[in-house]
Amino acid sequence: MKEIILTPKELPDVGLIAETITPDLFAGKSIGKIASLLIFAGNQRKKLGDFFEVAGKSADDASDTRIVIKGDITKVKMVGKGTKAGEIVIEGSAGMYVGEEMRGGKITVLGNVDSFAGQTMRGGELVIKGNAGDYLGAAYRGDWRGMRGGVILVEGNAGAETGLFMVGGKIKIKGNCGTFAGVHMKKGLIIIEGQTPERAGAEMTGGSIVVMGDTDILPTFAPVNEEKNPEIDGEKLKGTFQTYSGDHAERGAKGMLYKFV
Repeated sequence: MKEIILTPKELPDVGLIAETITPDLFAGKSIGKIASLLIFAGNQRKKLGDFFEVAGKSADDASDTRIVIKGDITKVKMVGKGTKAGEIVIEGSAGMYVGEEMRGGKITVLGNVDSFAGQTMRGGELVIKGNAGDYLGAAYRGDWRGMRGGVILVEGNAGAETGLFMVGGKIKIKGNCGTFAGVHMKKGLIIIEGQTPERAGAEMTGGSIVVMGDTDILPTFAPVNEEKNPEIDGEKLKGTFQTYSGDHAERGAKGMLYKFV
């Protein structure tokens, strides 16, 4: 796999919108053409090379192209938007909308990510070594279709409304998760190895949520039974879980919540 190395220069306080940072757009291009790709600084069009040193060599195919960003890019939004193949490695923290509309490939963030990471994701793998902000794998404002496929792994904590309107895929959080995890969820799987304070699965009609730590179960969820070592969507869990169905505040709800006991 061939690598393109991006090293941030001084980034503007207004922030950057850089949805062109994706293997699909880098593949088959020279360093000069990559540096000339357009991004936004506020409402002004700029070139990628205005804010990043560009080095390395791209492959002809996106699947053979890896982009390595060396440094913190918390002021940069939409990195990896719509990625279909290849790999992005961010050696630091990243701004909002990382992996938005991702369809394939892999994005790894060694630090934290801001809100809306993996929004409306359809495929691929998004790995966050640090913490994730709010609305992880969520829908756009006003839409009822959030994450539809792929896998998001967070090794730290995640914020509120993770999996908002989720309709497929898997989200795994090794730390804690904020309120309203899986709110309006229809399909898919969310695994929270830590705790989530309250309202997990609110208004969900399908899919599964697993909570290994403490949580308050909404009164609109009905206890079903205890299951030992359940397997959910190919994920084998160890231990005994109290299962609940819900959210029965919604008509025809068939969601399942698994609480470790």
